Amino acid sequence: MKLQHIDLNDLKATRLNVRKTGAKDIADILPSIRSQGLLQPLLVRPNCEGYEIIAGQRRYHALRKLADEAGGNGSAPVPCLVMDAGDDVKAVEASLAENLARLPMDEIDQYKAFAALVKQGRSADDIAAHFGITERMVSQRLAIANLITPILKAYQGGDIHPSTLRILTMATKAQQKAWWALYESEDGHAPEGYRLKNWLFGGEQILTTSALFDLSAYDGALISDLFGDEVYFDDPAKFWSLQNTAIAALRQSYLDDGWQDVAILEAGEHWASWEHVDTSKEDGGRVYIRIADNGEVTAYEGQLPRKEAERRLNADKGGDTPKPKPEITKAMQNYLELHRHAAVRVSLLEHTDIALRLAVAQVIAGSELWDVTAEPQKAATEAIGQSVESGKAEQSFEEARKTVRGLLGIEGHTDRTLVTRKDDWDRSHDLHEVFAKLLTLDDNAVMQVLTFVVAETLPSGSAMVEALGKLLGTDMATCWSPDETFLGLLRDKEVINTMLGEVAGKPIAEGNLTATAKVQKGIIADCLTGARKSAKPDWQPRYMRFPMAAYTKHGGIRAVDDWKAVGKHYR
Repeated sequence: MKLQHIDLNDLKATRLNVRKTGAKDIADILPSIRSQGLLQPLLVRPNCEGYEIIAGQRRYHALRKLADEAGGNGSAPVPCLVMDAGDDVKAVEASLAENLARLPMDEIDQYKAFAALVKQGRSADDIAAHFGITERMVSQRLAIANLITPILKAYQGGDIHPSTLRILTMATKAQQKAWWALYESEDGHAPEGYRLKNWLFGGEQILTTSALFDLSAYDGALISDLFGDEVYFDDPAKFWSLQNTAIAALRQSYLDDGWQDVAILEAGEHWASWEHVDTSKEDGGRVYIRIADNGEVTAYEGQLPRKEAERRLNADKGGDTPKPKPEITKAMQNYLELHRHAAVRVSLLEHTDIALRLAVAQVIAGSELWDVTAEPQKAATEAIGQSVESGKAEQSFEEARKTVRGLLGIEGHTDRTLVTRKDDWDRSHDLHEVFAKLLTLDDNAVMQVLTFVVAETLPSGSAMVEALGKLLGTDMATCWSPDETFLGLLRDKEVINTMLGEVAGKPIAEGNLTATAKVQKGIIADCLTGARKSAKPDWQPRYMRFPMAAYTKHGGIRAVDDWKAVGKHYR
């Protein structure tokens, strides 16, 4: 980029300038330029007819007006910073940065400028960081892409208030068309402001055109007036029961058609198109099903979150391969591992022969805990720790610990493990005292102690827990039942809905398909406590089977992966 003085007649505005309105509003800068001259150079680049102005369009119009006032003879060459030719992206960025710092542009201009950068591969957070604005502002402008053309034109003409425009970005295309029809009609009153919000999201009757199901399946009344063609359902609850079942069938049809993942958005959740990129089914594109508050259903096929698409592109170029979102959170993984570990080692206490062989195998090949140290049982949260400590399995294990302490004559320190933990070496037992006591015990007592030590040093979350659970036939139902902590750690809505089907039955699950996770977990809890009828009163989730079973194909469950790796040895 270089400074050059260019004749005013060789300059012209560029089509790339993001300001489409207000460019000739120069009243605030004209007096300064008239008295002091041009203090800041224009940003230009060469083209076949001279130079086009990338940033500084208002200063250019002010100089042109001063030249006209002087009869066309009062203009000296204009100082300009000359850019390289052919770089549209940088030109748009320069113009946008220039205008964001000066006279506010029309929101439509800002949207078009941001959208141009998105097409060049820029994400919303990239654009926000580049121009020093919030990502929310970028997203608000990009949401304008959802508006139909007549509404955009009316806004640019000053006929629609900005607050009304922003609310309309959340409406479906059908809702926008209905609102525009009211706006254009002579006797209609199109709602605006907060009334528009109520019209879109609260108390609106549901049209029969929103139904995915056959209207003959609806056992309520259909309401229509004498002058219009619109027909409504009289009972929203009955509508949603049938609609949710139809949405579940729609999702299954996509899966049957070969789509790897079909996500159902919560009712009323906004679809941010600019945060996703078109991706084919073969390349891992997903289907997103949006449900509007008025019952209207829209399926967005072949979509992938922009950030995930960027990670995949990076992997194709030799970067790290993107990992799919795990089915369960780290906290849930910790919860499951500790409970399963507690149950398996209680089972192990009854099989001294297996414990002995496990001990020998660990001596030969080593293991995570054969230092020897006790399993630390570190809970990720206080709630998980309390859940494990109050469980039947942990209480039974503590009773066994007291018995072994009695055999060895070890008193005191009842708050710690028999085998010393890594962070507890200063409280270790006296080697000769323990050895001398063992010399006085018979083989059966020593085997009882050995079995307990093997169980206490069994690593939580390890493949060996999975192997022993399968080998010993450990039944989690004997020492564990779903508690509040377990339900609280569930996050994946597909998993929750499938669990709801197992506990309350498929019709209840389908009828609540679009309900929030909180509502669905509440129904599960009511079934488990007896507050409502359960399809399976003694229900145990797949996560508590040996071997463990998943609910989705997302992967990311350590116990499932461990069994796949070691299960061949125990069949």
